[in-house]
Amino acid sequence: MSFSIDKMPSQKGRIAVVTGANTGLGFETALALARKDCKVIMACRNQGKAEQAMADIRKEFPNADLEFIKLDLNSLKSVREFAKAYSEKYDKLDLLINNAGLMIPPLMRTEDGFESQFGVNHLGHFLLTNLLFPTINKTENARVVSLSSIAHKSGRIQFDDPNWENSYSRSDAYNQSKVACLMFAYELQRRLNDAGSKVISVAAHPGVSDTELGRYVPKALYFLFTPLLPFVTHKPKKAALPTLMAALDSVVAGGDYYGPTGFNEMKGEPGKAPSTGYSKKRDEAKKLWELSEDLTGEKFNVA
Repeated sequence: MSFSIDKMPSQKGRIAVVTGANTGLGFETALALARKDCKVIMACRNQGKAEQAMADIRKEFPNADLEFIKLDLNSLKSVREFAKAYSEKYDKLDLLINNAGLMIPPLMRTEDGFESQFGVNHLGHFLLTNLLFPTINKTENARVVSLSSIAHKSGRIQFDDPNWENSYSRSDAYNQSKVACLMFAYELQRRLNDAGSKVISVAAHPGVSDTELGRYVPKALYFLFTPLLPFVTHKPKKAALPTLMAALDSVVAGGDYYGPTGFNEMKGEPGKAPSTGYSKKRDEAKKLWELSEDLTGEKFNVA
């Protein structure tokens, strides 16, 4: 049966944290959740942009329950401050949607010295989930949704050089960060199962959508492919549906992965998505988990 946000029940009384909620997929995810009466925490880096996004959502849904709490995934200090601010104010968290991301920028380092894509897309969300987990774990029917990408299929973790100190390929670094997000989602579910937790960890990818995520795509390449975009991409509102399905649908089970079901998973109706054998390797996932603990300076125990 196809997923429709229209058919989802009211989410009144539930709280969702959406990272990168001010633009693109994050904005559409926040908009849809607000429409379904969920309280949405806009976890964004820029307060002005977040407030503009909140105003835009309230134009459509005047009663939307929205709140901004600053989160800059470029900084582990900011992640810690967000988790502290959230946990001091709320004693439950129904949905954590690890959506924010960077795609193929030139080599940049986070505040803590990580390659920016690995740092923002994976490590920041790994720490955020870790610090919010005690609150998530005591919330009935809670879910963690991690955003991956079709690009995970080419991804491998460079355990000997995860932060690209020796050489840098922006696309390979992106692929690494997105397979890391998926491996984290799978490994988190394994650990939840072992701990007997009722929380479920799921993953989603949007297919191909023309959002602000593409701001680092070379301009010449972008214009070259512009005539093809309608055939291989879909609007952010559609691209957010796999995330919303992962977050809300009753058919979802822990360890599921959702994406568009059309040609090459680029666009189409949301449904179950395939993932690579590499993404499911338990030994690699365990190594990634331990590396992520070392780099973020926090043990992550789900028990």
